[in-house]
Amino acid sequence: MILLIVIGIGIASFYFLDIKEYLSFESLKTNRDRLNTIYQENSIVFIFWFVGVYFLTVSLSLPGATVLTLAAGAIFGSVLGMLLVNIGATLGATTAFLSARFIFRDWVEGKFSDKLNFINRGISGNAFSYLLFLRLVPVFPFFLVNLVLGLTQVRLSIYFFGTMLGIMPGSFVYAFAGSNLANINSVSDIASPKVFGALVLLGIFTLIPTVYSRYK
Repeated sequence: MILLIVIGIGIASFYFLDIKEYLSFESLKTNRDRLNTIYQENSIVFIFWFVGVYFLTVSLSLPGATVLTLAAGAIFGSVLGMLLVNIGATLGATTAFLSARFIFRDWVEGKFSDKLNFINRGISGNAFSYLLFLRLVPVFPFFLVNLVLGLTQVRLSIYFFGTMLGIMPGSFVYAFAGSNLANINSVSDIASPKVFGALVLLGIFTLIPTVYSRYK
């Protein structure tokens, strides 16, 4: 109950205080120079602040992670930006995963035990490959993967490291785009067919060991 209350307060605050207005693409372009100035004045504090905001955004399944990733590239550069995004996103996703497991798993198992058993059998022994595929291919919403896998029997260690590795390519693409923010007019300019296709191919590549073991 305490966890549910904390999550509810966080989500309500996000919309009530209109925080989403600050996590828009237009706001980022407008305030980029100001954010860079703040970062130059107090780099360590700003880095911790950024990772904390990213963590809260992902752990509460709030919108804005894409803009935050662009901001990371615009402020920190593509490489450091990707690393900071990876830390915030992985910790936030793990928190959301554990929240779903603690709050909803018993209820879901009671209502949909047959379907959940089917899913668990499908990913047993190949959870890492499936998780990499889900993280690499941008078809599956990030927050949905966090919550759904929390209801399965995927081990926490596999989930943590699979998420950490799986989000790196996509994070780098958006952080790199953020480092060239002046040349971008909207978020949709980033997700070109070539980028999308490359991520899909990477995702399919991760499933090769699984397909081979099943065929064998």
